[in-house]
Parts: sequence; C-alpha cells; structure tokens
Amino acid sequence: MAAMRDRRILVLVTLVAVAALAVIGVWAVVVGSPGGSGGDAQPFAPRYVEEAETAGVAHAYTGDFEFFVGGGVAAFDCNSDGLLDLYLAGGSGPASLFVNRSSAGGELSFERRAAAQTDLSSVTGAYPLDIDSDGIADVVVLRRGANQLLRGLGDCTFEPANDRWSFDGGNDWSTAFSARWETGSEWPTIAIGNYLSSTDLNALACADNQLFAPDAAGAAFAPPVALSPGWCTLSMLFTDWDRSGRRDLRVSNDRHYYSETGDGAEQLWRMESGTAPRQYTEADGWRRLRLWGMGIASHDVTGDGYPDYFLTSQADNKLQVLAEGPALPRYEDVALRRGAIATRPYAGDTSLPATAWHDQFEDVNNDGLIDLFIAKGNVEAMPDYATHDPNNLMLGQPDGTFREAAVEAGIVDFARARGAALVDLNLDGMLDLVVVNRIENVRLYRNLGTGTADQPGRLGTWLQVRPQQQGANRDAVGAWIEVRAGDRTQLRELTVGGGHVSGSLGPVHFGLGTTARAEVRVTWPDGEIGPWHTVSADQRVIVERGAPAPVPLP
Repeated sequence: MAAMRDRRILVLVTLVAVAALAVIGVWAVVVGSPGGSGGDAQPFAPRYVEEAETAGVAHAYTGDFEFFVGGGVAAFDCNSDGLLDLYLAGGSGPASLFVNRSSAGGELSFERRAAAQTDLSSVTGAYPLDIDSDGIADVVVLRRGANQLLRGLGDCTFEPANDRWSFDGGNDWSTAFSARWETGSEWPTIAIGNYLSSTDLNALACADNQLFAPDAAGAAFAPPVALSPGWCTLSMLFTDWDRSGRRDLRVSNDRHYYSETGDGAEQLWRMESGTAPRQYTEADGWRRLRLWGMGIASHDVTGDGYPDYFLTSQADNKLQVLAEGPALPRYEDVALRRGAIATRPYAGDTSLPATAWHDQFEDVNNDGLIDLFIAKGNVEAMPDYATHDPNNLMLGQPDGTFREAAVEAGIVDFARARGAALVDLNLDGMLDLVVVNRIENVRLYRNLGTGTADQPGRLGTWLQVRPQQQGANRDAVGAWIEVRAGDRTQLRELTVGGGHVSGSLGPVHFGLGTTARAEVRVTWPDGEIGPWHTVSADQRVIVERGAPAPVPLP
C-alpha cells in the first residue's frame, strides 16, 4: 500500500510539473521574450513611465478653432551634444524650445530655452532640416500666419532666415511639410501644405499648397509654385514610391472640406525634374481615395523593397501596399488583414469611432519587427466620435500582423493628442515617446525596456545609423538604409515630412533582436549603392559617403 501511495504521489508531482511547464510555455507564447520574437512568440511590450513634470517640460498646445488641427514637435540635436532637443508648437500660446539635459540611460531632464526667435506665437508644427548643409540643423516653423525658417547657429540659438533665403512665409494656415533634394541640386525643394484660406475663414475654402524650388543661383528659394487644387492638407511626404529616384509628393487631405460635387481626394503629385508638377490620375493607375486624412507614415512593411503607407483618418485608417508592383501607383488597403485598422478605441469610448493624427513606424522593443504608434484624440467636442480615445502602440508580429500593446506598455491616456515623436532621448538604445496634447501638458514617456524606473531592463540589441555626405544634402535625405541581422534585412527610406506637423532629425533606429553584429549599407540619394559594412550592435554610427568604415557617433 505504501509503495502504491508513493507511486501515486510521484505521478501527481509529475503531472503538476508538466502542467506548470505547459503554463510557462503558454505564457512565453503570449508574452514573448525580451529582445526577440522567438519563432511564433508574440513580441514583448516595453514598459514606459511618464516623466514630463519631473523632466521640467511644461507645455500645452492651446487655442480655439484655428488650432483644432496641428500641435507638432520637432526633435533634433541643436547643440551637437548627441542628445535630441525638443521644439514644441504652442498654438495660441508661444512655442517652446527645450534643451535635453538627460543623463545617458537615466531619467529624462530638459531645460526651457527662452528666446524671441523661437518663442513664436501661432505655431502649428515644426520640422528640422539642414537647409544650407552647414552641419547645423535649421527648423521650418509652420504657423497660422507667416511661416518662419530658423537658421541654426549652434548651441541651440537661431536667427530668422526668411529674407536671407528668399523664402515667402505667406499668410496661410499651414499644417503640413516635406522636403527633398533633386539630384545635383545644392538647395532643397520644400513643400508647404495649407489648410483653410486665411482671406476668409468663414467661407471654409481650402488654400492651395505651395512648392518652393531652388532659385537660379541655387542658394535660396524661388517664388513658390501653387499646387492647385488644395483640399485642406494635413500631411504630405516626398517619397520614392517606385524606387525610380524621382521622389513624388503624397498629400493627405481633410475630407470634411471636399466639395459637394465630388471634388477632393488624396493626391499624388509627379515631380519630374525640369517639368511642372502634375497630379497622377486614374489613367495613371492612381485610385481615388477620400479620407479625413491627417497623417502619413511610410515603411517597407511587406518586405518587397518598396515603401508602404499608413494613412490616419477618422475611423478609416489605411495601410496601403502596391497592388501590382511599381509600374503603377495603384494601392490596396491591407489594414484589416494586418490587424492595423485601429478604428475604435481599445479603452474608453469603445463603441464610438476613433480620431487618428500623428503616425510613426519604429521598433520600440528592438526585436527587429517594425511597430506602429498612432496619436489619437477628438478634434474638439465631436459627439459622434470618441472623447476618451487613447493612443495606439501596435507591435509588429512575426507573421506580419500587428497587435495592440498600449495597455501593457503603460501609455494609456485620454488627453486629445496631436503630434508626437518616437526617438531615443537618453541614448540608451530604447525609443522614448513625446506626445503633444490639446490644452493639456505634453506627455513625455521614458522607455524602461523590461525593467522599472529605478532599474531599466534591457530589450533586444539595436543599431542607430546616421548617413552623411559632403556638400549639399549633408544628411542624405532621400537615401535608403539597409541593415542585415541574422536572417532578416530591414530597409528604411530617409524622408523629411509626413506624420502630423511633427518631424525628427537624427540617427535612424533599427532593432536587431538578439544578434550581436549587423551589416549596414546605404543607397545614396543619387542612386549610388555603397558597400556593406559590418558593425557591432548597441551603438550609434555615422556612415560617411566614401569612408572605408562607419565611425561611432560622438
């Protein structure tokens, strides 16, 4: 009897152990492991902590009707210390420049830098861009009123440069921006997207967008060319959609102001060198699409070598991929089957449609799979749309789909978000998050990886790459960066624009999963393909055109 009892106990213990291992296995499949996707395991969500108040960042985007849209942030290094600083739109209040004083890997810390040149009123958004290619970032400031170019002087000081660079700031309500360099040009071509006409806001008429090309001397801007018709643009992006090197202009518009006769839609402008811009039509393969378009994010989600586009809207977000290859600009929407629709809140007013603004593809958990952030918030008080409408953090899965992880990450918030930036603010290789809100204070989230505020935990390995070339277009806008790690190759187009009135200028971030080394190469804006370079993981590197090897970013 005793022997039988002992055997029963042994069997019972064995069954309990097997069950425990099964539970652990299920947990691993559900949660995944830090730093890698691990076959069929779901990627691990990083943990975030909100630190705006302790970091010294007090700022809100305020104002009435003229500032219901807009509310952006520019993230860039304005004093060459390696840390990204923040320029925040203020709407009816002043814009604010915050200089980054964070310690490497530590808590976030910023210092407000007051100056007449940057404390501008009526600012809707901003994009950093080294316009004169002197190695110091400049800023394109979008406003309700005259737009302003700020020339960077170093040490986070700036001077107005509209007159210096023959830039007509106009007097419109500007809400979108993008830039490119034509091959061989010393000066950029920039596009400004405008909302309602400033001549009579009561008429609710959309203003034309504007294209500023280099003048004959090539060191300033020629008078602007109208991109007409405009349909109240809220996002635009120069992008090489067919890998031809041409870089056409995508434009996302607010359907609310389309005409009753059926005019108005998303636009793609062909930008052929030496010829006037023209819109692609259905005869060219461009399919008519009507959205409450608010943001554009691009990434090669499908891995076919061409950029795909996420378009934010009210309850009708799209993930567009080429339907028939690069011969035609014909796109199909795969948001539903990829799990990236995000049309209703996952918390709060879950029965009402959501309102999406800034969008950005980045790898927030360093597993080598691209993720997607979407800023959400009611326009103001639209009763048919969610008031409690939290931001999305959608993690890329090994099968190419996305899953919501904002709750796990700790970023659920019901403020009315607008612009945002996913960037590494404390040089620890983990992407932090800045979100600009209407009326309420900015949210500043530090990425803790798998740990806590006191002891951050490591995610996967990573690499941050900054291409550079001598002469014009020093930051190689329009380049393509490839990173190979293990059996995965990632491809990023280096663009300026898109999102919702928010942009960043700094190293491009790649998660590497668990690999300790990677290979990187750059296809430069003129099409020249550089060599593959082998680099160690967990570092920031400069890939200088023509240099024998990348060098660590100082």
